[in-house]
Amino acid sequence: MSEAEARPSNFIRQIIDEDLATGKHTTVHTRFPPEPNGYLHIGHAKSICLNFGIAQDYQGQCNLRFDDTNPVKEDIEYVESIKNDVQWLGFNWSGDICYSSDYFDQLYAYAVELINKGLAYVDELSADEIREYRGSLTAPGKNSPYRDRSVEENLALFEKMRAGGFEEGKACLRAKIDMASPFIVMRDPVLYRIKFADHHQTGSKWCIYPMYDFTHCISDALEGITHSLCTLEFQDNRRLYDWVLDNISIPVHPRQYEFSRSESGIHRDVQAQAEPAGDRQAR
Repeated sequence: MSEAEARPSNFIRQIIDEDLATGKHTTVHTRFPPEPNGYLHIGHAKSICLNFGIAQDYQGQCNLRFDDTNPVKEDIEYVESIKNDVQWLGFNWSGDICYSSDYFDQLYAYAVELINKGLAYVDELSADEIREYRGSLTAPGKNSPYRDRSVEENLALFEKMRAGGFEEGKACLRAKIDMASPFIVMRDPVLYRIKFADHHQTGSKWCIYPMYDFTHCISDALEGITHSLCTLEFQDNRRLYDWVLDNISIPVHPRQYEFSRSESGIHRDVQAQAEPAGDRQAR
């Protein structure tokens, strides 16, 4: 039996096998991107084993990237704890540890690009008003009164946000997509919000921070991730993942794939990776 035949199989591995066979990718590069806002739980362990295990089996790479875009909730204590947990499970990351905050300058530049294309605007609705305007699963949303600001005005206001000219909650940057979309995540999602808080990596350099959905896909692209693996709760977010990458001048476009935590094939894959070597041989 060949090494490939001996691997546990599931739809993710089938996609990877096809990508390698067709030459779409020549290597496999995954990532584990926790937010350092708490200690890991069993769900994280499954994701660690899947992402690091797949990279290991395909002689590829897996990055450890901290999704550190909310300094109010994060702490260096959780960074160290997560690093220890990954190694306790028997894995090591490829190269240096990555942080989403490594890309804050690029993320800001891509946000400016969206504004210049008329695809993002500074909104001054309150958080409650944004929720109200967003609509529901059965009712479309409605446009913000600030949605049709000119490119020049939005550029000036976004720079004002960066310079600390707004109080927290008084302004945010939103994507300009479709307030009637059947997918609520696509109803002009917030891309940047204001937070006056020191960051464990960047200190007081920034007072605006990018949202997860804007940061995640760009970070994947900048790191050369080939297969971005997420649980099913992020299925709708894939539409925003693709929208962002399709509308900025970034040379690569990773793909996001979702899996169910309870899917039997994935469960067997993760279980095999998590077992000590002696236990695997005994089965």
